[in-house]
Amino acid sequence: MNQSIPPAEASPKALTHFLGISQICTWGAFYYAFPLIAVVMQNELGWSKSDLYGALTAGLLLSACLTYPVGLAIDRGYGRQVMMLASLGTAALMVAWSFIHDLTLFYLVASALGALQSAILYEPAFAVLARRVGPLNSRKGITSITLWGGFASTVFIPIEQFLLNHWGWRESLWVLAGVYLACAVGFLYFIRPELDVIHATHSTARAENKARDKSIVHQALRGPTFWLLMIALTIYACMMSTFTFHMYPMLQEKGISTVEVVQVIAVIGPAQVLGRVLISMFATSVSMRAMGSILVGLFPIPFAMLMTDSQNVWFLAGIFGLYGITNGIFTIVRSQVVPEMLSQHAYGALNGLLTIPVTIARAMGPVIAAWLWAISQDYQTVYEAILWSSLLLALTFWAANQASQRPQSKM
Repeated sequence: MNQSIPPAEASPKALTHFLGISQICTWGAFYYAFPLIAVVMQNELGWSKSDLYGALTAGLLLSACLTYPVGLAIDRGYGRQVMMLASLGTAALMVAWSFIHDLTLFYLVASALGALQSAILYEPAFAVLARRVGPLNSRKGITSITLWGGFASTVFIPIEQFLLNHWGWRESLWVLAGVYLACAVGFLYFIRPELDVIHATHSTARAENKARDKSIVHQALRGPTFWLLMIALTIYACMMSTFTFHMYPMLQEKGISTVEVVQVIAVIGPAQVLGRVLISMFATSVSMRAMGSILVGLFPIPFAMLMTDSQNVWFLAGIFGLYGITNGIFTIVRSQVVPEMLSQHAYGALNGLLTIPVTIARAMGPVIAAWLWAISQDYQTVYEAILWSSLLLALTFWAANQASQRPQSKM
């Protein structure tokens, strides 16, 4: 039986709030800061765009190898150690990055940095919360985490631009290292495995739960829902990663000023939060599969609009706002479709398996876009690739939704 925990101690609010703050920091200090740093490094060191994004890709490919063991470790109660050590490692690597002059060394550092992201971004944070309260009870908390995380671009793009303007990219990495160090301390304090309600503490019950989770994973691999959902989430990850890492130079290519670029991108954060607030207020009874089916039909709209040559900042801000709302809500959807479509158990393991190709796609997207840009010397082909990807995402997600509703398709 699960250990009985007093309600006051079992309250996940403090954990949820800290995990949300940590997502602002981890997404902001790596994903949103990297494109800005890359532009300055390219100018100073003479490295190509594909060189820089190739290093990022190498790291994210390595992280794909870690997603499943990270999920298993969190399922077994090691979330605190996993997230704390990954954050400490990231802080040390940020400092090492600041001393880099050689491309080979940069690849080594960037590879290690990318690999550690598998243990500190949304997926491990969601798994830690799901273990605390149970996957089916985690929707409110996950929504709260993503509400916080939605401010990552709004907070860190202006901060990083300020640091670059006044100090330089090397000095800015020390500041970002300090952010990760603070997160490590927070993970140590706020993640309390002894308060988790998802697994039993008795050794016999733990063994039974492990055997159950193993059986669930094997059964999921034999059904179409898992594979269709994997394809959909993989396409989504490639599309979003490409756009996230290239939105800054995409807007620069349109000929607007750096200040206007930062202002347009900063719209994403509040838009993501707005979308998440709206569904938390008006769509609490709507299933994630239904919500996701609506959202994937909306993704092509902002990407199609972005293909125009408009330099109007308000028009561009509107596009980024629509993207932010849609992407912000879908972040919640992808965290909750596993218990709805597949199983209420083995959350970390199933998410870990799904995240392997997702992480590979997240890694390959930016460098493929860099190659496409190098061929044509503009982003038009990249826009087209993202648009077609968004259409394919809709088709595969709808197919997964249909497959999951067949008898005995879910465990």
